[in-house]
Amino acid sequence: MLSPGQGVRDPESQREPLTWPRVVRLTAGYTFTEGPAWSTEGFLVFSDVPANTIWKLVPGREPEVLEKDSPGACGNGFDGRGRLYTCESRARRLVRWSATGKPEVLADRWQGKRLNAPNDVVVRRDGHVYFTDPAFGYQLDQRELDFYGVFHLTPAGELELVVASQTRPNGVALSPDGRRLYVSFVEERAVREYALDGRGRASNERRLIVRLGAPPGGLAVDDRNQIYVAANDVLVFSEDGRMLDQIKIPERPSNCAVGGPKRNLLFVTARTSVYIVPLDQEAAERLVP
Repeated sequence: MLSPGQGVRDPESQREPLTWPRVVRLTAGYTFTEGPAWSTEGFLVFSDVPANTIWKLVPGREPEVLEKDSPGACGNGFDGRGRLYTCESRARRLVRWSATGKPEVLADRWQGKRLNAPNDVVVRRDGHVYFTDPAFGYQLDQRELDFYGVFHLTPAGELELVVASQTRPNGVALSPDGRRLYVSFVEERAVREYALDGRGRASNERRLIVRLGAPPGGLAVDDRNQIYVAANDVLVFSEDGRMLDQIKIPERPSNCAVGGPKRNLLFVTARTSVYIVPLDQEAAERLVP
């Protein structure tokens, strides 16, 4: 029998079920969307990976190109100062964008060897950055490292290795208080949790969610510490790994992000589109169909 942390709904969950079958497509027509990230300035960014493009979307308006030459742009994240970080998988580096749209390379090598293909990134309020470094497709033949990594970039610019794995890490997210790091692993079909200290160092690794029905992509955490995992659908888990819900998306999701002025919206990138899901009744009532 599978435990509640093994990708099955927990019948003892006290979470009220969703009462609104509301999944709205915000925008469509892309090649492969990824990397949703919400800015506190009131907009969403996401990547169209094969098109090497980062888009900006203000809900209710037409999307606009934010950066049009970002090689393999994938995961995105904002720091406490509103600066955008991007994993450029084709360029094999992590960058931060200046106000004028120029990329500053923050990490592209580990101990003299090129990174594999940075994939997803999250930034803690105090400036500690965490990103995954797997490899997919043709990138597998170009590897210089003999492992797939999860890295920590300190505010001082020092790169530290959190995990050296023979299975590929994919999505990365933080708890609202910044004290826990979550990483999804493709071959394991699992999500690992790490404790973070004041210096951003990780410890106490544990497999929080296991035996997912499909390889997991990106993930997000809301203000109630509920964890959203992009797999065949978006799966919802409690902070102790119990499955609470399943949100069906018309296309297979790649990643997700919590956002909106009240952080009660879930933005989901899925193949050719970006979707929005209200996380409470208030958001559902305000959401324009």
